[in-house]
Amino acid sequence: MKFVFASDSFKGSLSSRQIAEILEKSARKHFPVCEIRKVAVADGGEGTVAAVVENTGGFYREVEVTGPLCSKVHAAYGILPDKKVIIEMAAASGLPLIPESSRNVMDATTYGTGELIRDALEQGYRDIILAIGGSATNDGGMGAMCALGIQFLDRDGKPLKGIGKNLERVCSIDSSHLYPGAYEAHFTLMCDVKNPLLGPNGATYTYGSQKGASPLELATLEKGMENYARVVNEAYGMDVGDIPGGGAAGGLGAACMAFLKATPHSGIETLLELVNFEDIIKQSDAIITGEGQVDRQSSYGKVLSGIGQYGLRKKIPVYAIVGSMGEGAEKLYDCGITSILPVINRIMTLEQAMQQAEELYEGAADRLFRIMKGCWERAESL
Repeated sequence: MKFVFASDSFKGSLSSRQIAEILEKSARKHFPVCEIRKVAVADGGEGTVAAVVENTGGFYREVEVTGPLCSKVHAAYGILPDKKVIIEMAAASGLPLIPESSRNVMDATTYGTGELIRDALEQGYRDIILAIGGSATNDGGMGAMCALGIQFLDRDGKPLKGIGKNLERVCSIDSSHLYPGAYEAHFTLMCDVKNPLLGPNGATYTYGSQKGASPLELATLEKGMENYARVVNEAYGMDVGDIPGGGAAGGLGAACMAFLKATPHSGIETLLELVNFEDIIKQSDAIITGEGQVDRQSSYGKVLSGIGQYGLRKKIPVYAIVGSMGEGAEKLYDCGITSILPVINRIMTLEQAMQQAEELYEGAADRLFRIMKGCWERAESL
């Protein structure tokens, strides 16, 4: 038997690597002689750089950059064997970098993400992949672009700091000082978010609250985004307000598409291509994947749907062990997922489930491999 383990992490409880180790232990218990391939996966949010570097044999470059609230942080990006660079914006501008009690989206900036991009350009790299999930920001990407040399000017022609509350003060844009290497580079956005920059489904109203914005601040930020989008459109002839994915990372998606000509691409598809997943699963008998919670949204470009599609094309069963199933999770069956197994085995609170995550996952893995062993033995006897 050949198994491929490719599960996302269970946020806050189990890493992708821990899950793979649990699966291996259970698989060898029921199939002592089996071949196992372990693939760390992520969809563009936290853990994406680690997953790609681990699977490709790349290495890290660590840089001191500006954090989301301007204190200095150490962030690393990945350099792959083919000279591609992968940058995870969450490493420099991510929500986990700010304690919940200190979240202040009005003053949060993507400047540090821009510093990572600039460092990669200064090192001579010209093929850059940006994973833009998990942001703490809603600055329209101004901060990142400022770090690359673009100036956003107020009515007096003075440069503005790239933060959310300055969106409504932008009157013009000076891109004449954009770092020259950016013109030579190709940028790919790992982005599964389809939200536009503006409107009720846009960056501000969809994600602003979880980043600490009050109802009044949401209204102010949305008004600022409308002004920002208008100025960008006037300067570049590009209507960034309605572009799918423009609202990703508090508008960083729109900025990268407008100023860096970045191409958006599915996060999980990009990762699976980078690690040559199609070669990894050749002649496999089963793929086991999973994530903390699945629901209707999981069928739209998330980890499970991406891996399920590979299984569907190669006619390999794909089993998903998950933390919980929400409404519409069954749509994943149309994406190539053979079966979904929640780890919860009794009534419990979320806190209890998080505390007992390893034990619960071990139980689910054991149940899955028992079923597979029974089916295998039955088929062998026929």
